[in-house]
Amino acid sequence: MSDQPRTLYGGQAVIEGVMIRGRTRAAVSVRRPSGTIARHALPLSSWANSSARRIPFIRGVLVLLETLTIGMKSLTISAQEAAGEDDGKEAELSAASMGLMLVVSILLAVGIFFLIPLFASRWAESAGAGPFLANVFEGALRLFLFIAYIWLIGRMKDIQRVFGYHGAEHMAVAAHEAGQPLTVKTVRRFPKAHPRCGTSFLMTVVVVSIILFVLIPREPFWFLFGSRLVLIPVIAAISYEFIRYAGTHSNLLWVRILGAPNLMLQELTTREPDDQMIEVAIDAMNYAIALDTGKVLPGDVSPGGAANPMRPAEADLTEER
Repeated sequence: MSDQPRTLYGGQAVIEGVMIRGRTRAAVSVRRPSGTIARHALPLSSWANSSARRIPFIRGVLVLLETLTIGMKSLTISAQEAAGEDDGKEAELSAASMGLMLVVSILLAVGIFFLIPLFASRWAESAGAGPFLANVFEGALRLFLFIAYIWLIGRMKDIQRVFGYHGAEHMAVAAHEAGQPLTVKTVRRFPKAHPRCGTSFLMTVVVVSIILFVLIPREPFWFLFGSRLVLIPVIAAISYEFIRYAGTHSNLLWVRILGAPNLMLQELTTREPDDQMIEVAIDAMNYAIALDTGKVLPGDVSPGGAANPMRPAEADLTEER
């Protein structure tokens, strides 16, 4: 047996594909217009995988930032591959472009889901609501905006296909964690909801923020405003620890009860995948494991970005070595 600790594989859906984060790299598999599957290996950032990643609460912030970074890179690659525009080289974003996109994304999320509810709660206060009720109103509005946002984007046809790949990703990860062979028939037996889903993380962030912000005094206003910004990393850290624990202790009754809303929300962010979507998810899962176990090298890619076929004995990896 390997001395390496057990890897918790996870990932995200991208345009016509799936990204799986492994121990050493993120594997991206995308269905091209021709029907073939292209594979790309993305190196993981050293700053997000240092010894600090093993420190509870600190690791949650690192994981969140790394997820945003790898997610953007994966989406760039998948957009090119799905459009048949890849030129044989890995799609790359400059550090400045990546930083700008991260800043804009974070500012939009903070503005919509934290600041709009905050200012709306000030209106509730002026209408006669006390501090506690104003905080509750703020939290309820934040939850409403979050669910409404997910529901609205889920109405888009292209996003519905991404949600299908999202379900396929969950099912492939669950099959691997159960030690089952990664075949379409076997993977389809598993649910399209998963406790460690990013949707579950975001839902937990909203719930934790409601609980935490209720305890924050509403005067003076500068303190109230500052708390909504300064405490975001704290909320993310707490939420990550819960999601991590829930993902490895789903057999506990209290974990299932607390995690039930998260799984229910995934009904909005996942769709039942077709067989081709599951094939792509399996390919990404196999590729991530093969990279971790040294069965293939990151540079083992044919022109156009498609990884060279793995040898038959390596094409259906179902457990770590």
